[in-house]
Amino acid sequence: MLVVLTTVPNMSEGETLAESIVTAKLAACVQILPPMTSVYVWGGKVQREAEHLLLIKTLPEKWDALVAFITENHSYDVPEIAAIDAEKVSGSYLNWLKTTL
Repeated sequence: MLVVLTTVPNMSEGETLAESIVTAKLAACVQILPPMTSVYVWGGKVQREAEHLLLIKTLPEKWDALVAFITENHSYDVPEIAAIDAEKVSGSYLNWLKTTL
């Protein structure tokens, strides 16, 4: 199982992207976390913006299609798309994930 991270500028975009990802069967579940503050460099300057973090639960074989989908449907020029390989997942949750996708 992979947990894929991406950030969005607001809840509306997060909900739209999450629903689209699940509808396209690229993930079984997407959680949208409350607003946070991101500090980063863009255009040679330090930026500070409110963002929402999406936790996307998927399978490794969906990675390439998910990256392409997020890239195509995200408002950022360079969206964060990073995966954490979940080495340990409960059997029942992993089974649900596999049968959903």
